[in-house]
Amino acid sequence: MASDRIPQSPSDLDAVVAALLDEYGRVVWWSRGATELLGWSGEDMAGTPARRLLRAPAPGARPRSEGTGRSRTLRLLHRSGRVIDADVRLVEADTETGVLALALPPGGPGSWDQARDLARALLAQGAFGVARLDMDLRLVHANAAFEAQRPTGADDDWFLDLPDARGAATVRSTVQHVAETGTFATGVAYGIGPGREEAALLLSCFRIEDPLGEPVGVAVVATLGDEPRGPRLRDAYRQALEIGDSLDVVKVAQDLAEVLVPALGDLAHVDFPDDVLQGREPPHGYIGQLASAPRRAAVKSADGPWPAALVQVGERVPTVPERPGTDAKIIGDVLVADAERAREILGHDSGLIAKFMPEGMHDSLGCPLYRAGRFYGWASVYRVRNAAPFDDADVKLMRDLCARTALAMDNAFRYTREHQTAVVLQRSLLPPAATESAAAETAGVYLPAGGSVSVGGDWYDAFPMSSLRIALVVGDVVGHGLEAAATMARLRTAVQTLADLDLPPDELLTHLDDLVQRMRVEADDPEALGGSCLFAVYDPVSRTCQMASAGHPPPAVVLPDGGVAFAPVVPGPLLGVGDNPFEVCSVELPPGSILALYSDGLVQHGHDPEAGMAELETNLAELCTGDRSLDRIGTGLIGRHPSTEHPEDDITLLLARTRAIADDAMATWEYPADPAAVHEARAHVNAQLEAWGLDDLLFTTELIVSELVTNAIRYAGGPVSLRLIRDRVLVCEVSDPSNTQPRLRRALITDEGGRGLFMIAQLTTRWGCRYGARGKTIWTEQPIASGPGG
Repeated sequence: MASDRIPQSPSDLDAVVAALLDEYGRVVWWSRGATELLGWSGEDMAGTPARRLLRAPAPGARPRSEGTGRSRTLRLLHRSGRVIDADVRLVEADTETGVLALALPPGGPGSWDQARDLARALLAQGAFGVARLDMDLRLVHANAAFEAQRPTGADDDWFLDLPDARGAATVRSTVQHVAETGTFATGVAYGIGPGREEAALLLSCFRIEDPLGEPVGVAVVATLGDEPRGPRLRDAYRQALEIGDSLDVVKVAQDLAEVLVPALGDLAHVDFPDDVLQGREPPHGYIGQLASAPRRAAVKSADGPWPAALVQVGERVPTVPERPGTDAKIIGDVLVADAERAREILGHDSGLIAKFMPEGMHDSLGCPLYRAGRFYGWASVYRVRNAAPFDDADVKLMRDLCARTALAMDNAFRYTREHQTAVVLQRSLLPPAATESAAAETAGVYLPAGGSVSVGGDWYDAFPMSSLRIALVVGDVVGHGLEAAATMARLRTAVQTLADLDLPPDELLTHLDDLVQRMRVEADDPEALGGSCLFAVYDPVSRTCQMASAGHPPPAVVLPDGGVAFAPVVPGPLLGVGDNPFEVCSVELPPGSILALYSDGLVQHGHDPEAGMAELETNLAELCTGDRSLDRIGTGLIGRHPSTEHPEDDITLLLARTRAIADDAMATWEYPADPAAVHEARAHVNAQLEAWGLDDLLFTTELIVSELVTNAIRYAGGPVSLRLIRDRVLVCEVSDPSNTQPRLRRALITDEGGRGLFMIAQLTTRWGCRYGARGKTIWTEQPIASGPGG
């Protein structure tokens, strides 16, 4: 078609008539819409010259637009004999011969005639000016209200070169942008010019397109109003938009003072109560109810330093006794006072006058910073060189500036309160920064997002698993704020619970993915739930680390020789996507290797994660030297991040330096499915414990081994393997080829069995069962008072 844009209204599409004509003007294809409009079927029209449908042209018909297509209002013959008016466009085909005819009836819902009626009504009204420009920005038509705004003797394009309120653009550039892009502009203010500085032309513009999507011009709607109180006050309103950009309340006070001078006077100050200065949201009340006097937070002088006689920055503001006639102003309105009125308010107290009234003051404005019943501060501005009193426009500006400042501070405190609450919640849910275990020493670093970004849902975790193994986890929840922190807490708890089942990493992530899917079903905003997670398990016995990723970046591995590489883990889909398996990656780590798990906030430098990962690799190679502690390495990595001051996203880092169990601290035996092997197992265990000097554990360990090996031979068959591992605890493992889940139960007095696992639970600090590729392993832990080598 001639346009890349297709009308989106279903009524328009249903009403379009389409017919394909050959080089002789005969119909070779006839649309269903054409049949519904004119009554002729495709069979009726096949090979029929299209001109037979034409009747006399409609009165006043003329081309609607220029360009590749030709559009006219034509009268077409219906099969019943009646005549139907329609707008018809002929579009040439890509081939040398053939024409596509498109038509839309002017009558009915969504028709072009109704659009014309609306246009006529807009042009006829006189409340605001309406003009139509063509695509070359030439004035085609303007109503009387628009023409009334034209300065005497001005040309048709008089308004196109008017500057906007900021002097950054003209009407011409704005309208040209609307014509080219199809976007719209609303309520843009333009100064009218010399002699009319206090007036402004407020314009809204939008592009005009014909029903088939061809741009044909731009509509301009204009109203004449008062410019926001002249250039001086207009600039003040523009600068006021920057108040509140910072969460630093002192900076907010400085911003307000910078606007007040020179917009309203020669001197200005802003005072804040202690609660505000100390980052606490003030209680409800007004200035007279403060426990202590406010402090001066910011001052501004148009000429020279701030007068030494007045209250200086950081000093407490003297208390002014409340007086009838000023209380209402102090509570919530602008207080206007000339020199005599100011002395009266101050009770003609010479000390207060010296502190509050600059020498030579003619007039003053004071206004409280109130929002939602809370007193955030007080602002005052004075005129010393300018003897003109403040007028209503000045009072309104003062009120508007203070109201905006109070709103900005209220929003900042709300953000700060939520941010601090989320940070406290998140930090309380994270594990200790440093942990020590037989498998590894770990150190974690969490840096919440700064600036205007609320805390996110990043977390890390390191916790022990069975047989001296350690789990390492890093996750990142979608979104920010309290909801993200709460979701993070649920996922972290779920990971620990699933890890207690000794599931392999891929199965654990699959169950975690199922949980997120259920959470999304229950959530008000399902798209706001999701995230990534990396789960790794390091075994100090086999010295291997198994890991799986749900959309999380791979960890970095620093070997003892200083080599750095990223683990070849293949990230699966993000949590909550579902129906996709996760892959397990196994990496052998020599003792002393450093594993670095992190969230994407650490490597997204300028939204280029590849560059960030390359930089992380370089930094790890430089920092992981000698015996440098993990805390120093983590601090160094965070310190080298380009946006440590105000990171765009949470930064989470978990470092783990691996350890290994010595060969002489392990013993392994294998037995056939023979009841006589139980005696042999007890003998092996006793001999090994005596060799290790663990005589105090002989009795309990013999009972544990006897019970577990007996059950394995009786219920699972062989072969049965037994392993002892000595570290801070004594680990006893019995493995068999069965997948039957052992179950702890309370035996009755009359039962002959069923007390084995109950007895084991009483003799050990921890016990459990995990499954492997073939069979299961029941493990127990007993404390060793003197630790390894005892």
